Amino acid sequence: MSDKKRPDILYTIVDEAPQLASVSLLPIIQSFASTVDVTVGTRDISLAGRILATVPEFLTEGQRQSDDLAVLGELVKTPEANVIKLPNVSASIPQLSAAISELQVQGFAVPDYPENPQTEAEKSLQARYDAIKGSAVNPVLREGNSDRRSARAVKNYAMKNPHSMGAWASTSKTHVASMPGNDFYANEKSATISAAQAGKAKIEFVDTAGKVSLLKGDLNLLEGTVVDATFMSATALRAFIRNEIVDAAAQGVLFSVHLKATMMKVSDPIIFGHFVYVYLEDVFTKHADVLAELGANPNNGIGDLLAKIDGLPADKKAEIAADIEASMAAKPPLYMVDSDKGITNLHVSSDVIIDASLPALIRAGGKSWGPDGKAADTKCVVPDNCYAGIYDETINYFKETGALDPTTSGSVSNVGLMAQKAEEYGSHPTTFEAPANGTIRYVLANGETLHSHEVAAGDIWRSSSANAAPIKDWVKLGISRQKATGSAAVFWLDENRAHDAQLIKAVKAILTEEGANDLGLQIMAPREATRYSLELIRQGKDVISITGNVLRDYLTDLFPILELGTSAKMLSIVKLMNGGGMFETGAGGSAPKHVQQLVSEGHLRWDSLGEFCALGESLTFLAESKGDPRVAVLGRAVDDATEKLLDTGKSPGRKVGQLDNRDSHYFFALYWAEALAAQTDDADLAAHFAPIAAELAAKQDVILAELSATQGQAADLGGYYHTDLEKTVAVMRPSATFNAIVG
Repeated sequence: MSDKKRPDILYTIVDEAPQLASVSLLPIIQSFASTVDVTVGTRDISLAGRILATVPEFLTEGQRQSDDLAVLGELVKTPEANVIKLPNVSASIPQLSAAISELQVQGFAVPDYPENPQTEAEKSLQARYDAIKGSAVNPVLREGNSDRRSARAVKNYAMKNPHSMGAWASTSKTHVASMPGNDFYANEKSATISAAQAGKAKIEFVDTAGKVSLLKGDLNLLEGTVVDATFMSATALRAFIRNEIVDAAAQGVLFSVHLKATMMKVSDPIIFGHFVYVYLEDVFTKHADVLAELGANPNNGIGDLLAKIDGLPADKKAEIAADIEASMAAKPPLYMVDSDKGITNLHVSSDVIIDASLPALIRAGGKSWGPDGKAADTKCVVPDNCYAGIYDETINYFKETGALDPTTSGSVSNVGLMAQKAEEYGSHPTTFEAPANGTIRYVLANGETLHSHEVAAGDIWRSSSANAAPIKDWVKLGISRQKATGSAAVFWLDENRAHDAQLIKAVKAILTEEGANDLGLQIMAPREATRYSLELIRQGKDVISITGNVLRDYLTDLFPILELGTSAKMLSIVKLMNGGGMFETGAGGSAPKHVQQLVSEGHLRWDSLGEFCALGESLTFLAESKGDPRVAVLGRAVDDATEKLLDTGKSPGRKVGQLDNRDSHYFFALYWAEALAAQTDDADLAAHFAPIAAELAAKQDVILAELSATQGQAADLGGYYHTDLEKTVAVMRPSATFNAIVG
């Protein structure tokens, strides 16, 4: 795409509820932006779009799709980048397979995902599809570090209109359980690459007979890069799971595991599979031959297991189903994703994402839903100790002090290290399940072995890294946020963890270099930083958390869910290292349930507040980069409209008959037009929007009636992962009156 043709702002096409909302909201944005000669284009990073871009040789010419993720990946490296990025699906294998099946039904001849590839062609196809799984998007686009916080209007509204909080009791049995050792935390090694060590590196497996196999080559290491390597023992993991199942039964609590099988797309599905296997160990042992023949993989969950046995002869299916039921009945009850439908914590690896699931449980007073449809105390198993302590400390803190009061609490914002595939989220290409007993080693260009671990078959080994330039940029961003706010600021780093010990050295050196030693920035281990932050916000004070990328995700769900009731309303600015900007619109963890409700009841409760906040920041950034005061006026009016939308209670409700996403877009457009008509900085804009605001207000009853006419009725989108555009427009833009005014 040439510079002349490239839109000023690129708005991403994504999945599920955020994408449905875009069909309604984006035309409004494009219409208003055009008045100041700002163009807003789109790029498709949806799961279906990425699948189609990956296998063009199976498609007709008219069905082929450009690789928009790659295009955006290049754009974010330029100073001109201005991207509004909505949450996309980070696909697990079941989600990937479901999207492929849907595309096939729609006439796209995309091949199935080869779970057990035999030929070289199948292995190649699996590798291409694997590149779509998990956090395929964010590591490509995040060419900068993150500044994530609640917008002031959102925070003020939340304090005036507090969300419900479950009561915490000191006698609660809810707790976090983690491995006693032999996990990623215990086995981690880390080093900072010197000039003599820089260059092409490789990862090798050496079996017990001394045979060397290349696991990964051509790893380009720069001077100053922090390189980690670690592993989790599969034997230790299974022993730990067995013990925790017994303990959950003894305590009379629900059993649950909390992972991130989407972002950590190699390691966490394997860990999840161990939980499924151990929980149904007698079933997998008794029926090993049949299940192996069916290709049943515990990594894909109980849901996939039930689907696999569905094709067996009736008597054999009934036998295995009965054994599954008996096995589950003999174990502690599971935390449920959907009690009514019998969907458990272990059905699908991507159903329970730790950064959404644990904050929701904590907000509810430590309760989650059991198979009987009742809330109960829960054993929350977080196997690895790298970050489990933040949830353990939070639960312990609320047992001692009671729930947080949203009407008086301060805020925890975040500065996150994530540029250039930093840390664990960039570890997918360098994560391996040990094929046999032996040694996995990280070998440098000069022949030196940087890291080495003795592993057993099935152990999960991974390496991650963080380059020097992103680390420095991250520290400087933390300094600038502390200077701008005057808030307490804490680097969440554990001197007893190998990786963090390396980062602490770098942080201290950069603070000295930047003359920031007297600003009061602190370094604390995550557990201590958690309690420190909770104590500060309970006093109504603000604190900045300065963290790596995994903690960035965890904290920017945990604290907003406690403070605001949701993490979807956070302002997320990625300051791209080459001068551009990316503006993320919040979390999409609840998006699937929103789509289900729209399809069945015609009501979309998705709240586009995150999109509104990102739009205002994007326009302000564009105004500064273009030096165009008209664009700045448009951006300020977005903020005014957002605040009025909140103050007047025009956000979507949860139930049919209440305002929904489409109604909130009408009110946003009305308030945006009114703000532009009322401002005095640009007379031409005021004159242009005055009649638009007047017409939107005069026809409010008609517009709302047209919008609400579809509520209570089933909605046909023509698909889930790949919706039919014409049908989706009919559902999401049902008001002819509104459409005619907006254009």
